[in-house]
Amino acid sequence: MKFEKYHISREIKENLDQAGFKRPTDIQFKAIPSIMKREDVMAIAQTGTGKTAAFAIPVIDRIHRMKSSKRSRGIQCIVMVPTRELAGQIGEVFNTLGRHTKVKTFALFGGVEQDAQIKRLKGGIDVLVATPGRMFDLIHQGFVTLSSVDTLVLDEADQMLDRGFINDIKSIKKKLTRRHQTLFFSATINREIKKLAFSQVRTNAIRIQISPEDPVSKNVSHQVVFVKMDDKRFFLRSFIRDNEDARIMVFVRTRVRAERVAKALERGGIKSLTIHGEKDQKERNEVMEQYKNGWAKILIATDVSARGIDIPDVQFVINYDLPDKKENYVHRVGRTGRGTQKGNALSFCSQEERPLLDEIQTFLNKEIEVIRVSKKAYALTVKEGGEPEDVMDLIREHEAWEKKKRKKK
Repeated sequence: MKFEKYHISREIKENLDQAGFKRPTDIQFKAIPSIMKREDVMAIAQTGTGKTAAFAIPVIDRIHRMKSSKRSRGIQCIVMVPTRELAGQIGEVFNTLGRHTKVKTFALFGGVEQDAQIKRLKGGIDVLVATPGRMFDLIHQGFVTLSSVDTLVLDEADQMLDRGFINDIKSIKKKLTRRHQTLFFSATINREIKKLAFSQVRTNAIRIQISPEDPVSKNVSHQVVFVKMDDKRFFLRSFIRDNEDARIMVFVRTRVRAERVAKALERGGIKSLTIHGEKDQKERNEVMEQYKNGWAKILIATDVSARGIDIPDVQFVINYDLPDKKENYVHRVGRTGRGTQKGNALSFCSQEERPLLDEIQTFLNKEIEVIRVSKKAYALTVKEGGEPEDVMDLIREHEAWEKKKRKKK
């Protein structure tokens, strides 16, 4: 069934068509009708499968139909999210799908001055996409009122739980005086997430679970190469040079690692951008704009940016460091293979990271394909990417292996 057959506003259909959306994804097909019926929905679906549009389309349509003019009667819907990046991303989706409708959406998050945000709130909005910290701050200051809210969306609820936002979620529920619809969306599920979900939705909530056996989209292929920790930078340089036209996201464990990797690439004549928690919001926005515009095709990020980044045509995600939490692997690789696009996830795994790899494979319920690198190829990769002293041991090791092989013959 195509979107043009749905009973949604003409303006939204035109926006979907202009954005290239012809048919709904599985999560959209299953969630939209229930949301339009004002039922509570608890949905678990892989990253990159179109969860945001699944709740944005029916929310925009309902508010648009209810309003007689563009003037706002107060906040109708709150979308709670765990990170600034995700708030901005979801705000963009709402604004794109709500173009030429009567619906006004605003993304509210910390890290920026609040004066401009307060001005926007005073102008009237219908949908508030917000991180808990700044939202509660402005609630207490009296600039955010909840008396008109009749829809609450909890997006990326698993990370909300990880970040300790459970009390914030319970608090916001208590503040909603009107009978309201609750939409609960998450990419992964475990016992804690189930407990949280069941405590926030009605007992008759619609439960939707897409591909529960595989938390990652089938559009993403997975590979791992075993590399010594100190040699990862050489393999990254080599990979980028072999795929110089590709848009690549590189995930590392810490902000210090991000800057070090960027400098290593710079020494090799490769431009890259970094994004992590130590950058203020203005810097993060500038980085994302430069990445979108193609100023650099390489973005090095920490897990703070594993969610909320929806950049078209990211062909490769490279796990330069394996994540400490297995769930973060899912969110990292979800930056590629989005929608109907194909994507590739490549992990560099050192000896000390083997236990993390085992946890990830158990979580995925499958083994990741191993790329076998001969000692000679390994030595040449490092030699081409680094200084001579970095590769002498590898070359000697390979020569000894070749000598031993000849003796056996």
